[in-house]
Amino acid sequence: MKLEEEIKQTKPFKSEKQKLILNITFTSSWLNNLSAEKLKPYDISAHQYNVLRILKGKYPESYCNQEITSRMIDKNSNATRIVDKLILKGLAQRSANPIDKRAVNIIITAKGLDLLDQIDLSGFGAYSSIMKFDEQKAKQMNDWLDELRG
Repeated sequence: MKLEEEIKQTKPFKSEKQKLILNITFTSSWLNNLSAEKLKPYDISAHQYNVLRILKGKYPESYCNQEITSRMIDKNSNATRIVDKLILKGLAQRSANPIDKRAVNIIITAKGLDLLDQIDLSGFGAYSSIMKFDEQKAKQMNDWLDELRG
C-alpha cells in the first residue's frame, strides 16, 4: 500500500526526499509492530529476541552486557534490564568473568536456544512483504539502506 494511503495523506509531499524520510520512519514502525505481534505468543519482546539472537551467535561462549549493547539493533535499549528479564524466564544465565571480577558473562540457555528454534520454525523471519523480494531486489534494498546510513 502506498504511504499516502497508509497515513491518509491528502496533499502531495513537498519532495520525494521528504516522502522518503517519512516512508522509512513509517516502515520501521510497521516492522516493529509486526515483530511485536509475531513474538507475543512466545512472551518475549523484540528487544529480548534481539538479545537472544546475539547470545546465540556467540554460543557456546558468552558476552558481557557492554558487548551485547554494542551489537543491539536499538542502542538506546537497557541491556541489563533485558538480560534480567531473560534470566527470570530461564532463557539466559549469568556467570562470573574469570578475568575481570567486576564483569559478568551472559550466555543463552538450552531453553533460550529451544525458544529461538520454535520462533524460527513458526516463520517469524518470513515477513510476507519482504519474502516476495527476489535475492537481487533484497540485495539492492540492503545496499541502499547501507548507503543511507554510510
